[in-house]
Amino acid sequence: EGIKKELYAVEDTCKKDIEAVCDYIFKNPELGEKEFLSSKYLIDLLKKNGFTVEENYCGLPTAFRAEYGDNNGPSIAFLAEYDALPGYGPDKVPGHACGHNWIAAGTYGAALVLSKFKNNFKGKVILIGTPAEETLGGKVNMVEQNAFDDIDVVLQMHLEANNNLSCKTLAIDCIKFQFTGKAAHAAAHPDEGINALDAVQLMYSGINCLRQHITSDSRIHGIITSGGDAPNTVPDFAECKFHIRSNDRAYLNTLTQKVINCAKGAELMTGAVLKYEKYENSFDNLLNLPSLQDLMRKNLIEVGVSNFLDEKHGASGSSDIGNVSQVCPTMYTELALNIDELCFVHDEAYLKYVNSEEAYDKLEEILMKLESKNTSLDESLSLYEEGIKLFKHCNKLLEDAELKISKFNKMGIEEDFNVGE
Repeated sequence: EGIKKELYAVEDTCKKDIEAVCDYIFKNPELGEKEFLSSKYLIDLLKKNGFTVEENYCGLPTAFRAEYGDNNGPSIAFLAEYDALPGYGPDKVPGHACGHNWIAAGTYGAALVLSKFKNNFKGKVILIGTPAEETLGGKVNMVEQNAFDDIDVVLQMHLEANNNLSCKTLAIDCIKFQFTGKAAHAAAHPDEGINALDAVQLMYSGINCLRQHITSDSRIHGIITSGGDAPNTVPDFAECKFHIRSNDRAYLNTLTQKVINCAKGAELMTGAVLKYEKYENSFDNLLNLPSLQDLMRKNLIEVGVSNFLDEKHGASGSSDIGNVSQVCPTMYTELALNIDELCFVHDEAYLKYVNSEEAYDKLEEILMKLESKNTSLDESLSLYEEGIKLFKHCNKLLEDAELKISKFNKMGIEEDFNVGE
């Protein structure tokens, strides 16, 4: 208890600096992979406070990894996000309606306060700047480059309409489908044409029939991005993009192949030539660990946060934090602001709250619980560090098994994607 009180006192001295991060990133919104101002702002602050910073982390220009501490204890990583969403206000400009400015401030604040308290615990405090969560999913690139292999626990929090310790994120594949047909005069010589737009429409019809026969947690949704240029010309090119989601990666691989088969059927029916590719990284579903959830609940209750959603409730989107959770123990938490209006992240109405006094108050709460959680992890790591080792060992066994299976699997989705058409 004495340690926690000292931590809270340190946090109080850093409060204005942490709020300034929230404010700066909110007022300088940048889309994914273009967060140059936001990442530089954080990097400069971290260097100023004695962190060792690796820029362009994992080959991502707006990513970084900052470290403070030693290798004599657990390595605890906080994951910052700072990309904005497009299309807000009358001018349809980028805005932080998902509150990534708040995430950046909270994770930076937790790392900063703990660094100033480092003499009281062993180990390393790490802040990783993870760009483009809304689009590319920079954490996927990091997982592929083994960025989390030397990290014991990952922590991140997110604003939402409710407090949730049992968050769900769906695995997702993002695929672009292109059909190439043959142009012809739609009135004079329609028999000479091959209608690429017809192929897209038939693909949509196939997917609509497929929806009746998928699991209730799965989602398929898309848009037509190109469908022809003139009504009197048979469209010789059409394109659509689809997001395909499910609560389980293994099932999603099967579902994605069925969507691809709908496209192949449309190709066969129309004669338009099909090509397809993933245009963003694929995200995996989030794995929750009861031990981390229990510890988070305990610390949240201590600082006055309660009314948690039941595990069976809560909306599900997709996030690259899911990929991290597959390779490293991860605690991902959603927290509600103390506001009367019911609104959700990505709503335009949420913009007026993510840099408000209510947001700053919630920052103080989450800093207290993240700092408490970090000291609790240090004190109790011996109780479950074998579990962490087992987690990583089991993942390695699964990877080896999947590698062996893939040698015998000639029909898998990844092999299909390598062909690309």
